[in-house]
Amino acid sequence: MSITHELKKALTSFWKPTPAVIALGVLSVYYFGITGTYWAVTGEFTRWGGHILESFGVDISDWGYFNIMGMQGTSLTRVDGVMIIGMFGGIIAATLWGNKLKFRLPASRIRIYQALAGGIIAGFGARLGMGCNLASLFTGIPQFSAHAWFFTIAMIVGVYFGVKFTQLKLFRSKIVMQAISCDTPQIVQKDRAKGFFTFGTIVFSLIMLWALYLIFVVGSTKLGIAMLFGSAFGLIIAKAQICFTSAFRDLFITGRSQMARAIVIAMAVSTIGIFSYILIGVPPKIMWAGPNTIIGGALFGFGIVVAGGCECGWMYRAVEGQTHFWIVGVGNVIGATLLAFVWDDIAPFVATSWPKINLLESFGAYGGLLFNYTLLFLLFLLILKIEKNYSIKLKGSHHAN
Repeated sequence: MSITHELKKALTSFWKPTPAVIALGVLSVYYFGITGTYWAVTGEFTRWGGHILESFGVDISDWGYFNIMGMQGTSLTRVDGVMIIGMFGGIIAATLWGNKLKFRLPASRIRIYQALAGGIIAGFGARLGMGCNLASLFTGIPQFSAHAWFFTIAMIVGVYFGVKFTQLKLFRSKIVMQAISCDTPQIVQKDRAKGFFTFGTIVFSLIMLWALYLIFVVGSTKLGIAMLFGSAFGLIIAKAQICFTSAFRDLFITGRSQMARAIVIAMAVSTIGIFSYILIGVPPKIMWAGPNTIIGGALFGFGIVVAGGCECGWMYRAVEGQTHFWIVGVGNVIGATLLAFVWDDIAPFVATSWPKINLLESFGAYGGLLFNYTLLFLLFLLILKIEKNYSIKLKGSHHAN
């Protein structure tokens, strides 16, 4: 087989999730080292909400949260904004290469309500906790910020209650089953797939050209790098169908822990990389370790289960044509904006009066590294324990029947 054939096969196929998650962890390390920030998305979504308010004539200059986030420039001139554009570019290319584009409406009216309400709760919780499952989990924990650990544990609790809530009879969709013959041939739309593949290649090429333009014409290496990394992030999450919501939700629904274990392994890999960059002078992102992280984490965990997807999950599913996740994305922006609206009233009590705890400063450089790895090991054991408990419960129910 030719190299071109193998490459096309790789671009049109699904990718294994475990190595994909680990690759994301490695990429996030280099992204941090080069840009000085972590891979995160909800901060920029919050800025989108701020710009929307400004377009309606609302003066947000004295809103404390928007001042923290920094509203200077636009999504075309901010690192986070350009990175997200790159992510959408990578997702669009992956969707077209895989022939995954298909317009789909929500299965029921209740799903619309879930998407909006869950999206709002998740968006509010993410920004209250100073990050979603990226900034306050996947890339926050390797930054040695204690707030990320508080957020993560609270998120798992929130996911558990979200699962229990969505299992109520109210949320059960009525699905009409149709009988089909096992030998019914599948209709393969080869022309459509070929056209999509070509279009996907064009989209990805344009993103690459945009990145080169930013680097060599605009003279902003950081923005160009953000575009390149964003496209890689988007491509990987779409091709491997990576969703942090399902990773932890599945622990309580099916007992599957593969994705959750992969996330912990990826964080362990990225931790040493981030540590190396910190030693040579790149400062980590440390946030307040107050009640905001616990409340925000619990709300976020609950919200993503109700909505059916997290920030990464809704992005690639929305591009695939699942309108349910367009609503989730709108809800995320609304929720983040609502948090910004109430921030000045609640921040002194739940966030800004609490310390920013850097584990490397609290325990010393290598002591903090060891402590972080110890916590990651305990988190890994917790995931295995939840999986084991589910298996025991499942066996017990079988014996009872």
